[in-house]
Amino acid sequence: MVDDEAGFTSLLRVVLPVYEIRAENDPTRALATALEFKPDLILLDFIMPELDGGTLAARFGEEPLLRFVPIVFLTAILTGQEAETKTIDGHPCLAKPISKERLVACINEHLPI
Repeated sequence: MVDDEAGFTSLLRVVLPVYEIRAENDPTRALATALEFKPDLILLDFIMPELDGGTLAARFGEEPLLRFVPIVFLTAILTGQEAETKTIDGHPCLAKPISKERLVACINEHLPI
């Protein structure tokens, strides 16, 4: 999970205890963290200071160890209805705020088998 809001990543850890979540609140360190952690899925905020989610997703795609890891954008720039029908650079989106049920459904849908 990459999100500049530490409160949001802390909340996700509480509401999603069944998943092993590594949170990175500094987008400039997200690539190194992902390479170390080797995630099965990346939840990625889109609007962040210093490095936006689109640029970060492109960097993940350039890394052999991360290029096939699914990315789901979490963003407040889209409404829930817009997020259902749009993608960002081909990646699915979820609108913030997000319900636990919708988030879990999306995670399960995009986690590799």
